[in-house]
Amino acid sequence: MNNHYPHPIIAREGWPFLGIAVVVAIIVTLIGGAWSIPFWIIALFVLQFFRDPPRTIPQNPNAVLSPADGRIVVVAKAHDPYTNREALKISVFMNVFNVHSNRAPVDGKIETVQYFPGKFVNADLDKASLENERNALAITASNGQSVTCVQVAGLIARRILCYVKAGDVLARGQRYGFIRFGSRVDVYLPLTATPKVSVGEKVSATETILAEF
Repeated sequence: MNNHYPHPIIAREGWPFLGIAVVVAIIVTLIGGAWSIPFWIIALFVLQFFRDPPRTIPQNPNAVLSPADGRIVVVAKAHDPYTNREALKISVFMNVFNVHSNRAPVDGKIETVQYFPGKFVNADLDKASLENERNALAITASNGQSVTCVQVAGLIARRILCYVKAGDVLARGQRYGFIRFGSRVDVYLPLTATPKVSVGEKVSATETILAEF
């Protein structure tokens, strides 16, 4: 099944940035000709950063889907500070060349949304999970399992956007937020979950299965 959004290909968060970049590039082109090349390169970078393609949702009902594009940096037992439990933690690091839309990993109901202001250290470092600005969703999946999905700001990321609230019901692959310019997403699962990815592996939001439970 394809998940279609009302803002195909380019995320709505990018429209102002892309519009400004293109207008500036056009103005410099009219004034300075070849001097505009760096500005067109910037416009192309903005275009690729805010791309937001639809994704195919796996049909496996036991699958926990990746909430973000990027690279796996953690697959380990850890304490989930948002639901106060021991959990399987899987973390996805997003660089500036990844798609930065965040998508629901499971079908379920949001129990709590917790926002924490914080630092902006490199999101590739594990301490970023507890020190950086972050936004955590505690979700009760449709099978009754507890899943925590945490947006974490990074070294360059300065804005976490979340469009859902406690009580909302999410569908797997549903777009629920966006993080601008490099970051990570942490997923905490029951210890009984079976990981399907390993550290260093590249993953795609919605299309990659992180674990099964």
